[in-house]
Amino acid sequence: MAERAALEELVKLQGERVRGLKQQKASSELIEEEVGKLLKLKAQLGPDESKQKFVLKTPKETLTGKYGEDSKLIYDLKDQGGELLSLRYDLTVPFARYLAMNKLTNIKRYHIAKVYRRDNPAMTRGRYREFYQCDFDIAGNFDPMIPDAECLKIMCEILSSLQIGDFLVKVNDRRILDGMFAICGVSDSKFRTICSSVDKLDKVSWEEVKNEMVGEKGLAPEVADRIGDYVQQHGGVSLVEQLLQDPKLSQNKQALEGLGDLKLLFEYLTLFGIDDKISFDLSLARGLDYYTGVIYEAVLLQTPAQAGEEPLGVGSVAAGGRYDGLVGMFDPKGRKVPCVGLSIGVERIFSIVEQRLEALEEKVRTTETQVLVASAQKKLLEERLKLVSELWDAGIKAELLYKKNPKLLNQLQYCEEAGIPLVAIIGEQELKDGVIKLRSVTSREEVNVRREDLVEEIKRRTGQPLCIC
Repeated sequence: MAERAALEELVKLQGERVRGLKQQKASSELIEEEVGKLLKLKAQLGPDESKQKFVLKTPKETLTGKYGEDSKLIYDLKDQGGELLSLRYDLTVPFARYLAMNKLTNIKRYHIAKVYRRDNPAMTRGRYREFYQCDFDIAGNFDPMIPDAECLKIMCEILSSLQIGDFLVKVNDRRILDGMFAICGVSDSKFRTICSSVDKLDKVSWEEVKNEMVGEKGLAPEVADRIGDYVQQHGGVSLVEQLLQDPKLSQNKQALEGLGDLKLLFEYLTLFGIDDKISFDLSLARGLDYYTGVIYEAVLLQTPAQAGEEPLGVGSVAAGGRYDGLVGMFDPKGRKVPCVGLSIGVERIFSIVEQRLEALEEKVRTTETQVLVASAQKKLLEERLKLVSELWDAGIKAELLYKKNPKLLNQLQYCEEAGIPLVAIIGEQELKDGVIKLRSVTSREEVNVRREDLVEEIKRRTGQPLCIC
């Protein structure tokens, strides 16, 4: 150890000598000679194994230390060289790593991809071990709450357009939570674990949460009661204003900053026309460790189950928040890039849509095909191929069965099973008359359409823009 320290000192002194010679504009021969001595000393010194450099590599993502108690759901692996790897838990940490590796400080993007959780699957609740997420993120230094408000606007727009039912977006701020824990008497070391307990209030009662905090996590009962007074409150901007006047909470710097930003956020949400979809909920905690500011989560509002319909229980369908420190965790110099984003649970939404369609006995479409080109007699494959090509060229989503002489009944059954709404039927008589028989699969109504008018008729029936010639 002492020998290494002596070598390090020699390297330092020789480096200073080389720099001094360069500043003095000494001869190149002398500089090269001294540089050679410096390189020999460095070779003797060798690498310091206690100070290994943190190198970012695309397939090795550093996931630990960013998900709090949810870290147990990460799939840990090892490659053949024994290096620790993990399947990605979400799309946010890889995004932050990408920003740091490419030195990006300003970007807006969306990303749809698979993620993995070592969890207990619950198919009816849309909970899987492998599933898709759709993320939207804004990275960069901007004025407070403008990007955050846009993210919430996008979340509401997506959920409204999907027509999956009434929903509510809960919002909170990690700074308010941390300030609340501080004034209630929670030690710094327990902030994140208590935060994880509070986050369960949407699933279990306050008494159960309190028992966990006191019995399992060692929190004093009186501290838990003080937390309970806060986390059971929810409302709108009026609650924000009420807490700004709270004699204890308003004295905490972190909480005051969070409340100030939430008040500004509600102003922007009102301008966006979505404030009626937003609820300030002090129980919302979001267990992931990387959140630093505003957090939000969208939940469906339960409606009484209709006849034959099972009550839906899929939990949150979208969530997100601000994570200003995550990129800095990957940057060698700790440079931070403020970020805010949201994530849509694709599989959970599919579960809801499928359950509701089944309850209403509606068919789930398994294809985007608008029309099947069918034949009523044998030896009409060439005519089917000609017609399907005409429809493709006109931008119609069409297909045909890959058989030379399929039975008409089989073709019609295929349409019913796949949910294809129209069938264009070619027969010997239709070819003679220059028409195509267009059949509605649901009503079974059939009309003869002139071949030159077929494209416009299909577009009219499927709601596609018509050609204005």
